[in-house]
Amino acid sequence: MSMGNAEASAAVGAYRTLVPAGLRRRIARRVPMGLRMVLKQLLRRLHTVNLGARLLRGARARRRWPHLFGAGERLAVLAGHGARIALVRPTVSPLGLREANLELVVTALEEAGVDYFAVRGTSDFRSCLAVAEADRARVGQVLERCAEHSPVYLRACRGEAAQGHTALAGSRGGRQLVRRAAVLRVGMVWSDPAGSLVLGLEHGCDIEFWRPEDGRLLAPRPNRVTEDVALDEPRVTVPVSRLTGFAALHTRRTRAVRTIRPCADPLPEDVRFPVDVVYTWVDGSDPDWQRRRGAYGAGGYHTESANAARYISRDELRYSLRALEQNAPWVRHVYVVTDRQRPAWLNDGHPRLTVVDHAEIFEDPSALPTFNSHAIESRLHHIKGLSEHFLYFNDDMFLGSPVTPQDFFLSNGMTRTFFSPSQVPRWDLSPVDRPVDAAGKNNRRLLLEHFGTAIVQKLRHAPYALRRSVLHEIEREFAEEHWNTSHSRFRSATDISIPSSLYHYYAYFTGRAVPSNITFAYLDLAKPEIQRRLGILLARRDRQAFCINDTLSDGHDIDRQTRMLDTFLRAYYPVPSPFERREGEVR
Repeated sequence: MSMGNAEASAAVGAYRTLVPAGLRRRIARRVPMGLRMVLKQLLRRLHTVNLGARLLRGARARRRWPHLFGAGERLAVLAGHGARIALVRPTVSPLGLREANLELVVTALEEAGVDYFAVRGTSDFRSCLAVAEADRARVGQVLERCAEHSPVYLRACRGEAAQGHTALAGSRGGRQLVRRAAVLRVGMVWSDPAGSLVLGLEHGCDIEFWRPEDGRLLAPRPNRVTEDVALDEPRVTVPVSRLTGFAALHTRRTRAVRTIRPCADPLPEDVRFPVDVVYTWVDGSDPDWQRRRGAYGAGGYHTESANAARYISRDELRYSLRALEQNAPWVRHVYVVTDRQRPAWLNDGHPRLTVVDHAEIFEDPSALPTFNSHAIESRLHHIKGLSEHFLYFNDDMFLGSPVTPQDFFLSNGMTRTFFSPSQVPRWDLSPVDRPVDAAGKNNRRLLLEHFGTAIVQKLRHAPYALRRSVLHEIEREFAEEHWNTSHSRFRSATDISIPSSLYHYYAYFTGRAVPSNITFAYLDLAKPEIQRRLGILLARRDRQAFCINDTLSDGHDIDRQTRMLDTFLRAYYPVPSPFERREGEVR
């Protein structure tokens, strides 16, 4: 997908950057989609035809870093990525690169005897070190030595934003950056073996040059703690996880780093409670599950409920788990809720993963089996061991870029709610209501009776931030409606939708949720423009979350859609998660 993705060429990227969005929309309305795709493919081919420059850069890299072309290491010269040279890593990840860049710079500074302290910068996805302006020349020498061992890139920053050109450490351009930049972004470029996941200085280590003034050191840009420190400010050592919300708190110990006391203490915005994740999953192709479902008739009052597309498993869960591990390494534990099923590839023995059967969360055996997602969702807070704060994912939800707990929770425990522009229909219940609309109308009636407010907006189909205690309270407060929903074997016109709607309004009205924003994309596999939109998403990787849904498939395009989705997901998430069995491993 990455090599053939017309949306990923540098020429197309430059077009989007230089041409205003309004003008691009007018052009798109006048130029047929087919012609636009042909032109983009042509631009990509023209961009990749020039192999000579890549071969030259590759030859230079081989001469400069011959030790990186052995069996244990490999370099890749990247086309379409600013002519960068990447270290190939089978387990490339944002957290891994950020940690590697910090280790690279800290080790080099300490070996050279250059004093530094870590700063709580405004980005959780990069590290930040403060060095005295008087040590600038020594820092330049340190970086030149780093460049002898691997390709290390430099870029100047103004505030958090990188500016100007990127240069290799040790090159003429790199030396110029070291001489004049107030903040220097340092780091390697990592790529997976296929070149579809490329990470760079967005996960680098920033070196800030603090200048002396009136007996203190002044920061060259704002940070989250202090604008200056005493020249003799004492140093303390803390885990790196103390300085960022983007850390693998529950999987491994993070390295310690030297900092100052103002940066070592927790801040009011820090989320310090554990966060778990819950998935609901079904494999509609399982013959045993089909027999259980078939024993209760066609199922559902609406064609959308009975549509086979609702139960198709296209391996989305595998890639959603990869996305979770790649972009939210701070998650404590993952629970997968199923009906006597589990994917063959799932490593259900992993200590951070638990498969939960419906029978474990439904107290009344007569409610089972159930084929109603509203019913299953009504019982999630009964999962044994689940943390108070958790995220609920459908298996068609994906994290598209790195996130922190603060993207979903406030540090005081409030949950964030992501409202959608889509509206709950205003008219009364009718027999033709889609299940999602019927549930929304039922939610509105309950909330209007309870709080005197009529809800209008739906929620984005993004990960839902939830609290167990609030869900228990909802079960008590709306006992009849809750019981009816949990005992509705198929989606019913009387259902309420709790974690995807009712919870968030109830929590907001009772002071335990706050409206918020998330960069998000919703993609429908049945839409004709789906391949183009997937290509754009893969090229940009600029959404914190996205959903790929299919509720209205007629069955004719399922094979084509499955191949298209598989190609996209493999390219977007090429690195297996620890929740997958190794190839050839037997259950």
